[in-house]
Amino acid sequence: MNDGTANKSRRRFLIGATTAVSAVGGVGAAVPFVGSWNPSAKALAAGAPITIDISRLEPGELLGPMPAWRGQPVFVMRRDETTLSNLKEHTAHLADPASEKPDQQPDYAQNEFRSRKPELMVLVGICTHLGCSPQLFAEVQPQDFDADWRGGFFCPCHGSKFDLAGRVYSGVPAPDNLRVPPHYFVNDNVIVIGLDSENS
Repeated sequence: MNDGTANKSRRRFLIGATTAVSAVGGVGAAVPFVGSWNPSAKALAAGAPITIDISRLEPGELLGPMPAWRGQPVFVMRRDETTLSNLKEHTAHLADPASEKPDQQPDYAQNEFRSRKPELMVLVGICTHLGCSPQLFAEVQPQDFDADWRGGFFCPCHGSKFDLAGRVYSGVPAPDNLRVPPHYFVNDNVIVIGLDSENS
């Protein structure tokens, strides 16, 4: 082999090796860059569905510790027969008793109980006025803020009131009912919040 042929072979080898190293380096640099387009784990968790065990939830109780979905508290309550009867009979004081605004609940919750199962209430616990979190006053008894209180949620920040289906009272600052998140029941003891069904 003469010197010219050796130099050509060496040159081809160096060009090939440099090209290969450059390609590997380019891919190595591109992977984190493309990966940065994906949502963070925190962002995924914020919008991900949550699974809740309600097996120990007694009638009249609000689930605690309170679960959060998309960074918002979720009220889950098992309602008793007296509460369900009150929800059907006492509606004259409500602004939207039939839940006619479709963006406030899925179709399956557009009923007098605003739920898939009458006894189980699932609501986003954020007042529709300025985003405060209303407090539960479940007892049917006079309260400082309402002498004819029939149980529900009261927002002490600005005085908004909601019944135990999350329906807003007339004449309060909150314009809308509390929101019902998408949810479905895996079985009698487990709820998934954030999806309408297992196949969503």
